[in-house]
Amino acid sequence: MKLSIPSVLLSVIAVFASERQHGHDHDHGEQMPLDYVKFPYEQPLYRTSTGEVTADAIFSGITTFAKLPWVQCLTSQRDVPVDIAFLGAPFDTGTSYRPGARFGPSGIRAGSRRLNLYGGYNVPLEANPFKSGYRIVDCGDIPVSPYDSAYAVKQIEAGHKSILQRAAFMPVANDSETGEPLDAIALDGKSHPRIITLGGDHTITLPLLRSINSVYGSISVIHFDSHLDTWKPRVFGGAPSDTAAVNHGTYFWHASQEGLIRNGSSIHGAIRTTLSGLEDYEVDDEVGFQRIEAREIDTLGVDGIVKKIHETVGTRPVYLSIDIDSIDPAFAPATGTPETGGWTTRELRAILRGLDGLQIVSADLVEVAPAYDTNAELTTMAAADVLFEVLTVMTKNPLGKVKAKMN
Repeated sequence: MKLSIPSVLLSVIAVFASERQHGHDHDHGEQMPLDYVKFPYEQPLYRTSTGEVTADAIFSGITTFAKLPWVQCLTSQRDVPVDIAFLGAPFDTGTSYRPGARFGPSGIRAGSRRLNLYGGYNVPLEANPFKSGYRIVDCGDIPVSPYDSAYAVKQIEAGHKSILQRAAFMPVANDSETGEPLDAIALDGKSHPRIITLGGDHTITLPLLRSINSVYGSISVIHFDSHLDTWKPRVFGGAPSDTAAVNHGTYFWHASQEGLIRNGSSIHGAIRTTLSGLEDYEVDDEVGFQRIEAREIDTLGVDGIVKKIHETVGTRPVYLSIDIDSIDPAFAPATGTPETGGWTTRELRAILRGLDGLQIVSADLVEVAPAYDTNAELTTMAAADVLFEVLTVMTKNPLGKVKAKMN
């Protein structure tokens, strides 16, 4: 028996009506894109040891960092508490050479898709950050104006600060080694989220440090970069205007002038830039940094570099800023101001693992410009892997200081 087209349509309508009568009505607002990870969730999708599937289709669905749940931290989900947030700052109008880092956040997220492919266990650090108990999310990007860099800097500070100043999901924990209860290190005595910002050019670190200052006061900084980024504005760019004076080569100078950096307990690593003259080092000293040149890895080795960083920072709270150009362009070519003679990806990752034990309050990774990458996406994968090490170190080391013992 053949059905006419009208009769087929009537059959479909009848089935649809029947489903509605049996409670199968779907609210359009609740429909989610394919593979959308609805918040809240605590564990990654791919597990092992129980016979469940691993190495699933991690290339599908919305691309968040490491397939973490997306939380609209800046808008409709402001009330959702988190412990560690990935946050994009797509800004690149402070670059001096090759632009394109505004696409860095999306590139880094794409490079991170396989981090949970086998479950996310970090073998050298003997920990799985995704199973640490912390609520780790991707907050998306801060809306940043591409037309007015001074206004964009204010947007970045406001967006970062709006998340940082909230209370964290988990209260202050116990010390990971001694088990002793910890006191919060924030000025208000509370536990706050840690934010890992995806840049963006390095100018973004200035508004991020302003945000950090509102919660922790002046902070020690660990800075991995091929360049000093402490130049005076009249030297780097000539400062034809107040807006032009703030760029990816001067932001640390401004931060020092504003009292954001703890003098003497901050350190650069992987430096190999040319200088306008030795005066640049004098200014860098005044800003408050010690330096590890990239070539020193041949004499100090990874362990010696890690030791120098720990000796400089001590037990103080520290902010971590990583320029992808600290890695040699043979391994990470997609960046705005590449410099040859840098560290390998393996060396930088080993040094970052050596930061285990430090109180890293927040971090950023900047200057990834995907347009200059290889077809194999070497730079964005390297950036994601670097942040995997940072995330693991953060989850292993709860923020806080050991409570003073009563007599």
